Amino acid sequence: MEPLLLEILKYYGLKEIFGSKHNPEIVKMFHDIGYNWINDDETAWCSAALNYFCHKLGYERSGKLDARSWLNMTIKVTKPEMGDIVILWRDNPNSWQGHVGLYISDDKDKIYILGGNQDNMISIRSYYKSRVLGYRKTELIDI
Repeated sequence: MEPLLLEILKYYGLKEIFGSKHNPEIVKMFHDIGYNWINDDETAWCSAALNYFCHKLGYERSGKLDARSWLNMTIKVTKPEMGDIVILWRDNPNSWQGHVGLYISDDKDKIYILGGNQDNMISIRSYYKSRVLGYRKTELIDI
């Protein structure tokens, strides 16, 4: 199985802390990828989590906090495999907002994604396929 997928699964269930406290592991993700000024777990963190795990394992990454930044990855995929990156739109297909995670599987109408900030935690969640903007692969890079 894909090393990136396995690494994220180790953190399955990691979640935000409700209220004024913040999960230090989520805050660490922001800090470790260069966003030292983010000290909370309420800031949207799906892209931060994926960037963190890619950075940790030496994979190419978007380096940005917006989910749609992953559309700029060089390897486009038309038929996703388990562990490929899935980029979704949020609120409006033409807005800047989105969501990103790793492809697990799909059925007729839905796609199942492993990612951060899904119901405020790292989990596998379903989304309608109609929200998919694209699929990408990430490769190991020299670190």
